[in-house]
Amino acid sequence: KRKDCYGYELVQQISNKFLISEGSVYPLLRRLTKEGYFQTYLKESTEGPPRKYYQLTEQGETQLNLLVTEWRDFAKGVQEIIEGVEWDE
Repeated sequence: KRKDCYGYELVQQISNKFLISEGSVYPLLRRLTKEGYFQTYLKESTEGPPRKYYQLTEQGETQLNLLVTEWRDFAKGVQEIIEGVEWDE
């Protein structure tokens, strides 16, 4: 199970890997929540106002697993093209 994260924490994790603005991440989080991939809750913070945490739903976990499988298949295909080799399944 993945740990719940608050919005800014997710922004930091994503921006450490990709060049993306904070202003792009929050609308995406709202859309994914609306589509049922996340649920949110507020939790008190010692550093200011309550933080909104994002929790992956069962639907979100299923979709994530599907995307990871598709990505791995894609990456394997690209690697085969680069190396000019067919891999056994």
